[in-house]
Amino acid sequence: MEKHNPIKILFADDDADIRHIVRTLLENDGFEVVEAVNGKDAVEKANESFDLIILDMMMPYQDGISVCVELRKSLTVPILFLSAKSQDSDKTLGLGAGGDAYLSKPFSYAELVAQVKAMIRRYHVYRGKDSIEEQEVIKIKNLEINPISNEVWKEGEEIQFTDLEYRILLLFAKNKGRLFSIQYVYEYVWDEPYYYSSNNNVMVHIRNLRRKIEEDPKNPKILLNVWGKGYRIE
Repeated sequence: MEKHNPIKILFADDDADIRHIVRTLLENDGFEVVEAVNGKDAVEKANESFDLIILDMMMPYQDGISVCVELRKSLTVPILFLSAKSQDSDKTLGLGAGGDAYLSKPFSYAELVAQVKAMIRRYHVYRGKDSIEEQEVIKIKNLEINPISNEVWKEGEEIQFTDLEYRILLLFAKNKGRLFSIQYVYEYVWDEPYYYSSNNNVMVHIRNLRRKIEEDPKNPKILLNVWGKGYRIE
């Protein structure tokens, strides 16, 4: 189920040449692209009408990290970071701020388009309820998860998730007690082949998820880690 036609992407980068190249590339693939010239401009233009937000990490007025943190206060739209920084610590910083994926510059245009399409496909599945069979609310401790409306409540208060966070939570919630390896979580949720470098991506998203569902994220009682084997919900 598509949320919009055409699919809308917000692309924020302070380099006009890069904006022109990426916009041309994505428009040739049928996407509608709205440009933002810096971080402040991105915050002002971002809203739920977009299917994807692409942020350069280093921008004037507001860098990509601070933009992402601000957007995550109200938006669940997937966010892709582009950056010349390629250290694992930089990727962890971006994902920890609420980003869904990270591409290091220079990247191939084929790689960018493939990542964009994969993220939008997952988001549309998330918004379209993912053909979930369960009709009843799933209750786990103080959480209530409605697989039909894709809503989650903690002690009666609704919690907002990114699509990846929600898909991770739902995978475990639908299979209480079952142990899932990091490899399985990545291949199921990201719908991409697993590589060892994918471990960090999964763990950062689980850490973000725990911040939202656990009373004490450092001492989790819901999403448990079985060292060396994987994760499960009891």
